Amino acid sequence: MWLNDPEKALEHYYQIRQEFNHTNEAKFLLYLLARCVKGSVRYNSEGLFNQSPDKRRLGTRPETMRENIFNISKLLKGNTRITAVDYREVLAQCQPSDIVYMDPPYQGVCGERDARYFTGISFDGFVIALEELNKRGVRYLISYDGRLGDQQYGQPLPASLNLTHVEIEAGRSSQATLLGRQDVTFESLYLSKPLAEEVNARPRTHYRRPVASQMSLLEAHSPYEPISP
Repeated sequence: MWLNDPEKALEHYYQIRQEFNHTNEAKFLLYLLARCVKGSVRYNSEGLFNQSPDKRRLGTRPETMRENIFNISKLLKGNTRITAVDYREVLAQCQPSDIVYMDPPYQGVCGERDARYFTGISFDGFVIALEELNKRGVRYLISYDGRLGDQQYGQPLPASLNLTHVEIEAGRSSQATLLGRQDVTFESLYLSKPLAEEVNARPRTHYRRPVASQMSLLEAHSPYEPISP
């Protein structure tokens, strides 16, 4: 059976990918989403799905996926609206009672030659949009850029926005590992002032807990450490 043969599993993935690009059938896309790297959709300049398979896993069991799909559908039905408009149109409708999560294309990977995104966003325009949210007291949080070791990617969001900056360790950089370095990637999470005050957040760095360690019952130790100035 091909599930027990890594080479045949890869061959099967590429066959399904070819079928999807030829037919655009939803069932093939569902399979690709369960098998591709990080579940991230990528298309080439010709509009063809070109994301690679994740070689560490074989996807999700059909019965598990079915259960997940129906459960998520129950949660979202009647509570969700999907749009394909400029993000500023969505933000203009947000109220102080809302919590807005934004995950814009990172500055370090959304240049004109990067095919992973249709387009980037204007940094200055994004800052203006956040200023408008601040004026209206809307609570929001943003995943945006970060650093690799001591190298900072992207222009930091300005201090004038009064955001609380939290760094989250995302693991060792695969590219750095190939080059024989031990650099670790840290991604940035920004919380607006009203939200940070609500959850009592402060600037900090969240380090990943070593895999071999185990928390004790009612352990008081916190994995968070202050960000170095």
